[in-house]
Amino acid sequence: MAKDLSTLGWDYLMFVLFIALTVFAPLWKRIFGKKKQRSKADYVFATGGVSIVAVMISIARGTLGVRSVLGYPSELFYRGSSMWEIIYGMMSAYPIVCFMFVPVYFNLGITSVYQYIDLRFKSRLVRCLASATYIVRQICNLGITVYTPSVALATVIGIPYWVSIVGMSAICIFFTILGGLKAAINADVIQTVTILVVTVAVCIQGTISSGGPKKVYQLNRDNGRLNFWNFTGDMTVRVDTLSAWLGQLFMSLSQIGCQQNFMQRYVSLKSLKEVRNVMLMNVPLVFLFFSLSWLSGMVIYSAYINCDPYAEGYIKKPDEILPFFVEDQLGFLPGFVGIFMATLFNSALCIMVSNLNSLATVCWEDFVSQLPKFKGLSDKQQLRIIKLVTFICGLIIMCVAFGVGLLSGVIESSLQVFSATSGPLLGCFLLAMMVPVANWKGTSAGMISACAFVVWIIAGGMTVDKSTPQLPTSTDGCSNYTFSDSIAKPSYTEESWLMSHTPVNNQTYVPPTQRTPLETFYSISFMYYSLIGTALTVIIGTIISLLTQHPDDEYDAKLLHPLIFRCYERLSGPKPYYVKHEEESGLNGRSSSNSSATTTTCKEEKINHAYESTPDEKKVNPIAVVFTTAEGERAQSICDGSKIQLDTVPAGESGVYRQLQGHKSAL
Repeated sequence: MAKDLSTLGWDYLMFVLFIALTVFAPLWKRIFGKKKQRSKADYVFATGGVSIVAVMISIARGTLGVRSVLGYPSELFYRGSSMWEIIYGMMSAYPIVCFMFVPVYFNLGITSVYQYIDLRFKSRLVRCLASATYIVRQICNLGITVYTPSVALATVIGIPYWVSIVGMSAICIFFTILGGLKAAINADVIQTVTILVVTVAVCIQGTISSGGPKKVYQLNRDNGRLNFWNFTGDMTVRVDTLSAWLGQLFMSLSQIGCQQNFMQRYVSLKSLKEVRNVMLMNVPLVFLFFSLSWLSGMVIYSAYINCDPYAEGYIKKPDEILPFFVEDQLGFLPGFVGIFMATLFNSALCIMVSNLNSLATVCWEDFVSQLPKFKGLSDKQQLRIIKLVTFICGLIIMCVAFGVGLLSGVIESSLQVFSATSGPLLGCFLLAMMVPVANWKGTSAGMISACAFVVWIIAGGMTVDKSTPQLPTSTDGCSNYTFSDSIAKPSYTEESWLMSHTPVNNQTYVPPTQRTPLETFYSISFMYYSLIGTALTVIIGTIISLLTQHPDDEYDAKLLHPLIFRCYERLSGPKPYYVKHEEESGLNGRSSSNSSATTTTCKEEKINHAYESTPDEKKVNPIAVVFTTAEGERAQSICDGSKIQLDTVPAGESGVYRQLQGHKSAL
């Protein structure tokens, strides 16, 4: 499907210029300006320098990966709209995260979301389990994210796959080291705007060539592409309405509620109120971004309803249908194909930059910083090491991307890995926030058991034929003049070995035979894996925690969700937590009449005081490392007359807490 190189001058030019714009525009002030990163907090949290709108777009963009650009149009073309209904789960997850997860750890000021697990369970094992699942999942997914657009680039404009992988990895490492979180957010904004423009252009051109919006809708409806509210009650169906909603709900809760890169965006805002506003405003934004990819799939199907390029042999994989449409229908615009391919390149680039920053932060906070050699380092030394970890992680991801080309069916396997790790990870956070009796023994047992159970289902599923039929397409209208003159049918005899092993699994459908009960169990849709993992983690974790309660498991009540705390306080019997300075904390609903006034005052804790300007208009560093100074010292509150509370870390633990105004001397 690739054009002749002599016709690609404008495309190459626009490709290079657009990538240069996306990379250097967010880094301009860092490279040429006088303002440099002041601290680790500036690098990790982008303190005070990012607008609410930018963070909102970045969070919405982070929910939709590079697969949404290429995968969803292909999904609608060949399988229909069933997967479109995962939007129900995405939209349901945002308000739940907003009111369940964010309030618990927003004011802790932690640089790794998994530090919360450490504080709650006082166990390095649970924290390392949670962090390790995130790290492994991100490295695998980012490797595939880097490789996926390289296939399209090699197919359309002839860039070798290894050039794309090395170039993208190098740019990501350079970008992340220099820019930090602020540059990643700004790059997300540029990329999002570009994706919107390109997708809208595809929708307009496809609608015109198909005969109008009404015609597009009728063709998709009459040919079975729009099939919503399909409740089958069969858990072995690849996706229906129930599995799409429940499966994506639990995966989204794990992603936007328990994942490091999203937490960094939450705490980059000034107050909890701003976080809630951003999260709730993101619901319609995510719906818009998500639906545009499916709308483009509708117009592409209506344009090629009588001549399927895949069935006719013009493309090698179904996921190439969108690049083919752009080259066929929009190739007459000079440089547009180059802009489109740069959009795919930058889509993967932005996702990798965003996650690479978070991945390096987790590696540092949860593993490297715990080594004796790296304790007691200054802020600048910590920043240098985080950047070194970023470089190493980038190289590992690049190696994984090269390995992806040696395998087949990796994308579906990566989705299964994501589902397998999402459940135990989400269950761990639910136990920490919502189950007061949960301890480290029950939580670690629940996570390990749930992960092993889901991996067993995945391994068993590989022994069962789970292929599903594609919807019928037609080639009756194909002729020598169906596509533009620049389109030529590729010669498959000259295909390279590595290109023939792209990570897109195209299974041939085989009619199902009678299955045994065990085979039926193995055939459960991967959409349910996250639900199963979460349920097992919570159930096993709660039971074992009840059987292994110990006074040493006592923790600060502030680490529970406030609503759960108030409900549990109404129950009689011993409590598994302690409440420090009840009258001052405002948590205890049984306190005196002063508690209402005190509680009102303590709402000041929800403000990030790092963003309040000092008289000389300079902002203070919002991160301060707090260590217990005496062995066996009991955790206590440091309060002044205004009742603003800042807690030290429990004895024997370490953590990073947000520095509240007026408490420098206390620290």
